[in-house]
Amino acid sequence: MNGHEERPDQDGARAAQAGADEAEPLGGSEAKLAELEDRWLRAVAELDNVRKRIARDTERLRAEERDKVASEWLPVLDNLERALSAAEGDGDADPVVQGVRAVRDQAVATLNRLGYRRQDQTGVPFDPRHHEAVSTVERDDVAPGTVVEVLQPGYGGDQRQLRPAVVVVATRAE
Repeated sequence: MNGHEERPDQDGARAAQAGADEAEPLGGSEAKLAELEDRWLRAVAELDNVRKRIARDTERLRAEERDKVASEWLPVLDNLERALSAAEGDGDADPVVQGVRAVRDQAVATLNRLGYRRQDQTGVPFDPRHHEAVSTVERDDVAPGTVVEVLQPGYGGDQRQLRPAVVVVATRAE
């Protein structure tokens, strides 16, 4: 044998090394592909979370703005109520009184459609979530803790309330 000839065991070792060299780039590519896929899935999940957060924030901001605008109209509605109270002696035949009543009713209906139901019931139990008691009166004909007079109507419900109704509440007569 001359010095240039290779032995069979060296040929096998070279072939095995060549196969390992070829497998290593493939294995590295698969690991890199798995890493990129994981990063991609995380980015997609993060984007989905951002979309959901923006949708929640947008709805919350819309509700807050709706509350703010509706609250700004409450003094106008209160003044319509005062005008109608002042005109009670003038009769319902007066076209101005009828017009003011129609505008007030339209405003109340609009607030109701927006989710702010008018709270002006008497004879209901006092509820601090919906009522603000400014006075009490001794009464034998109703149970204590009953709303007997509404001084200013409230608007809203359990979820969204513009303001509580200002009321007078019955107490036990002594």
